[in-house]
Amino acid sequence: MPSMHRFFVEIAYKGTAYHGWQRQPNVISVQQTMEEALSKVLHQNTVCIGCGRTDTMVHASQYFFHFDFDTTFDFDLKHRLNKMLPNDISILSISQVVGKPHAQHSAIARTYNYFIHTTNDPYLAEISSLYPYKFDITLMAKATVRVAKHSDFINFCRCPSKNNSTQCNISSARLYTNEQLGIIQFEITSNRFLQGMVRLIVQRVIDVGTGELSMDEFEQILTNKVKPKKVIAAYPQGLHLTRVDYPNSLDLNCCSPGPFMEIFKSSNWKPVG
Repeated sequence: MPSMHRFFVEIAYKGTAYHGWQRQPNVISVQQTMEEALSKVLHQNTVCIGCGRTDTMVHASQYFFHFDFDTTFDFDLKHRLNKMLPNDISILSISQVVGKPHAQHSAIARTYNYFIHTTNDPYLAEISSLYPYKFDITLMAKATVRVAKHSDFINFCRCPSKNNSTQCNISSARLYTNEQLGIIQFEITSNRFLQGMVRLIVQRVIDVGTGELSMDEFEQILTNKVKPKKVIAAYPQGLHLTRVDYPNSLDLNCCSPGPFMEIFKSSNWKPVG
């Protein structure tokens, strides 16, 4: 039996038309789309193992998956896949790796960005979430900073009973504004995230910004003293997986950040607080 070679693929995708990364019955996912394209190009059934799940309509400017193949390629696989894939998925890089690192389990950190616009804008409708409110940005920033001071996010998980642990090591949580674009940006980095965690946190930060939730109430939910009466997540379309970090020893040929973040990086973002 020939030895298998492992490849890490870096992609970006706009999630509007997909039910997340994970393959599911009777709906279109990014994983299914990628596996069908790879299987056709390689002339054999190919399974793609992603770096994690994303929800329906959630985007990724940097996402990784790995697959195994019994030989190397004598053609430009990236070029062939990009010609075959729909325009809302792009192959950024393909790296052959040594050994058997895992796209999900070998990742050491992930960064998500959530974008909020307050004035109806058809050009932002699918990549940012519309919340037409007058926010207290200062309070939102204070709530965001407090997130990084906690480690147990049992109250910010859709199904905590499915996890062996609800502990997450948040290394950074910041809020930014862009007056030119009229957009608020929430950014968070952690070693792991629970199911629905980022959108649940963002919704609570929004609630603080509108006055629906006090800072004390937000703190009590964070410290697990009070279980939320209702669990509501922020809209999905504003959420973007923007960075996945691996050990340097993996030596990936990355093209990050993805094209979406490059556009937004050129704008005038200011940290709040």
